[in-house]
Amino acid sequence: MHRFGLVIFLLMNVYTCSSIRAQEKTDEELLEETVLLVREVKQFGKTLGIEPTETLSRTSRNKPAHSMLWLWLQKTGTIAFLTPIDIQIGLRFSAPREELPVERLYHMGDYSIFSRQGNQFGDAHAVTTIDFARQPTPTKVETILHEDLHAAENFDLPWESEESLVTPLARLAAFKFFEHKGDHAHAGKAQAAIQEGRMLAKELTAVAREAEDLFQSQPLTRARRSVLKLISSRSLYDRWFKSGLGNQEGLTVLEAKISHDLAYYKYFDRIVSLYEKVTDLKKLIHDLKKIPADIDGQDLEKYLTDLEKRYGK
Repeated sequence: MHRFGLVIFLLMNVYTCSSIRAQEKTDEELLEETVLLVREVKQFGKTLGIEPTETLSRTSRNKPAHSMLWLWLQKTGTIAFLTPIDIQIGLRFSAPREELPVERLYHMGDYSIFSRQGNQFGDAHAVTTIDFARQPTPTKVETILHEDLHAAENFDLPWESEESLVTPLARLAAFKFFEHKGDHAHAGKAQAAIQEGRMLAKELTAVAREAEDLFQSQPLTRARRSVLKLISSRSLYDRWFKSGLGNQEGLTVLEAKISHDLAYYKYFDRIVSLYEKVTDLKKLIHDLKKIPADIDGQDLEKYLTDLEKRYGK
């Protein structure tokens, strides 16, 4: 290359690299930007009847980061469909999950066991970390609304009932947030996430029902392997099941993981369908807040059925 051309080439590369660096945000900028987003989302949530909390309002720069380790145990050969998971344990640590990696969980006798760690949870100890600030905007918005919905001022139900309502409501509220802002790109992604949640819920419910049949009709060891094979035949749920495993093994977590996922998604499609009938998310949230605090799985089913009849008129 001619010397003059080489100089121009080098200058262009320097300029390009400088431009890329200029576009990259520092950790401080990302944290500040996310805190502003948290405030904006919480203010919007109030318009839907979602009472805001202190969760994620502070950053790890001005308040120590905490994390949670959740453990779910379910007796092998059983699925928690309309009943609570057999054993649920939550441990809060005064350090982010990045500093406390769980290396391995072992099979616990007659129980399957599934674990999950996170820095975001429905508690004032949860702060905005740089890990959270780096998440895609739709993920951040949904998480902010999800954790606020867990506040006792919004829902104070048994865990498995509360998660099954909060998960779809948060995703619907995230879509409404972007729609309100006129952010069509993110609204489209949020809408796609809602449809994916509905498909996931349908596949998961089918897997859970078939798993119950397999546990009744086959010896336990063979049935558990048959259920793993069944999961692999459902493309969307198979990806979801495997993505949450980390270092855990499929057979170790099997019943606990399916039961855990049901707690989040078993009513996803029904809640979205209710929203489509009533077309008013604030009213839907208001009506769901009336659910009695001590409701069990059977009565929650009845409550949702009654709402479907009322909205269907």
